[in-house]
Amino acid sequence: MQRAKVSDVRRIKELVDCFAGPVLLEKTLANLFEDVTEFWVARVTEPESVVEQAPGRDPAAERAWPAELGPGTVAGCGALHVLWEDLGEIRTVATDPVAQGHGVGRAVCEHLIQQARDLGLRRLFVLTFEVRFFGSLGFEPIGELDLSAEAYAELQSSYDAGVAEFLDLPFVKPNTLGNTRMIKWL
Repeated sequence: MQRAKVSDVRRIKELVDCFAGPVLLEKTLANLFEDVTEFWVARVTEPESVVEQAPGRDPAAERAWPAELGPGTVAGCGALHVLWEDLGEIRTVATDPVAQGHGVGRAVCEHLIQQARDLGLRRLFVLTFEVRFFGSLGFEPIGELDLSAEAYAELQSSYDAGVAEFLDLPFVKPNTLGNTRMIKWL
């Protein structure tokens, strides 16, 4: 896993665009350039290098690594966004469709979870349709948000659409219909 570089942003956009709308929030190039420091990428150094260390990986059960994802290719991405002093969000996780089922998304998320721990966060949030996948990473569905009055008031003033979705503000309801809010305690 590597920190994303500005030279990765167009590839990140390609990956996000594969799922934008029904699964992921659409992101403009401007948004991605602004947020590039939050992103990590799974870059292929040699076939299967992205996931060779993934816990629980069963190489015998896997398909052959897709030839079109050669060395240097970004096979997946994800971002860690800090919301508050104890709370972060994993967002914009995307894997090249030909690499799905090879553990790339899991490797990205496990790396982001470790980054959250390293930052001292205690909770991680996701807003997702992929409940089973995130459940396998230790996330659990939540109902009510557990935020202090101070945190809620401060977060309401954020310009970030993802924060508004986290708070379940009325103007973002069309973006979140059907999504599940999930939390992981670190």
